[in-house]
Amino acid sequence: MSTTPATGRVQLALNVSDLEASVAFYSAMFGVEPHKRRPGYANFAVAEPPLKLVLIETNEGTRGSGTVGALNHLGVEVPSTDDVAEARDRFSDAGLASFDENDTTCCYALQDKVWISDPHDLRWEVYTVKDEDPVNPRDAADRPVTLVAECCSEEAGSTQRADAEACCS
Repeated sequence: MSTTPATGRVQLALNVSDLEASVAFYSAMFGVEPHKRRPGYANFAVAEPPLKLVLIETNEGTRGSGTVGALNHLGVEVPSTDDVAEARDRFSDAGLASFDENDTTCCYALQDKVWISDPHDLRWEVYTVKDEDPVNPRDAADRPVTLVAECCSEEAGSTQRADAEACCS
């Protein structure tokens, strides 16, 4: 059963250097436990306000303190692949360059998504989760889950494609 609201919700993906402390903080802040926990990764399906909060563990040097290094990417989780296609068409009609990922397995889920960047290169994804527990799961840096490594860190290369850099829904 999907936890995505029928109208979708905004996703906020944050880099954190202490996943356990961050999970405790956001559990208290929003009054909910994580929807999904994996090594170096947690996400919350917050009903009110409608929010998908994703925590991606990075090293302290990459994360920094305060707001510096905190934002990994933003997104909009939608209920279906049709909604992803509608977003893709809307971006195309507006003349925005986009990058498609269909049937991609990352962040421990099978997803369809489309990526765009704002005028300041802030990455956004519109995505739907097709399977919460796929046969061949991959972590947030698009690696098989048998590998334990930092996900979505600057060491991965900020010039890499969005699918390798920030697929953390």
